[in-house]
Amino acid sequence: MHLVPAERAAHRTIDGHRVCEAIAAIGDAEHVRAWAERFSLLADPGRLSLLLALHETGPLAVTDLAVATGMRDPAVSQALRLLRAAGLVAGERDGRVVRYRLVDTAVAEVLAHGVLGHRD
Repeated sequence: MHLVPAERAAHRTIDGHRVCEAIAAIGDAEHVRAWAERFSLLADPGRLSLLLALHETGPLAVTDLAVATGMRDPAVSQALRLLRAAGLVAGERDGRVVRYRLVDTAVAEVLAHGVLGHRD
């Protein structure tokens, strides 16, 4: 049980080798925290709808996203601000119009395999 931290080494285990495998699978605490934050962004139906739309169609403007998702423009803008700050989306200016696109490839894979892969 070489991967068990010292503060947990005295705890009784049933399958010590699997405990080490589990610790290795969990990995770095910072990596886990970063993924938890990503999933918290995906947990909101509005933000998830925006990400699904961007994943499937490519760059869209706020007003187009509002029509597609049934959200109001200010709500779309606020959600995109959060998604942009987290590095999931990026905006590209074209004159007065800013079109947003999904840039986080890991989230795109989750959407493709998790959400989009289980449509009825």
